[in-house]
Amino acid sequence: MENITAIAALSALAQNTRLETFRLLVKHEPEGVPAGELARLLDVPQNTMSAHLATLSRAGVVMSERQSRSIIYRANLDALRDLTLFLLKDCCGGSAELCAPVIAELTSCCSPEAKPC
Repeated sequence: MENITAIAALSALAQNTRLETFRLLVKHEPEGVPAGELARLLDVPQNTMSAHLATLSRAGVVMSERQSRSIIYRANLDALRDLTLFLLKDCCGGSAELCAPVIAELTSCCSPEAKPC
């Protein structure tokens, strides 16, 4: 991942409503959430939500798909993975044991029997 791509993603997520929107979309993978439902769930006016979704889309962290009269938004999990790896790639100066707690936390969060983090 290029620095500019990471900066765009982090910048888009560095606002409360956009971060809440992204986290909500991650929780609703893989089905996604219609734009109007996102606005309702987060108690944000639809025109404001539209602007936030446009910012997140331009940054590549969300994707949209038209289904009939609705636009369904989904988190771009590939972009999330790439951003996470970009941030952690140089973690701990190459000492894997120092990153073990981070990996253990993610592993316990993502196992089939785990409760949501």
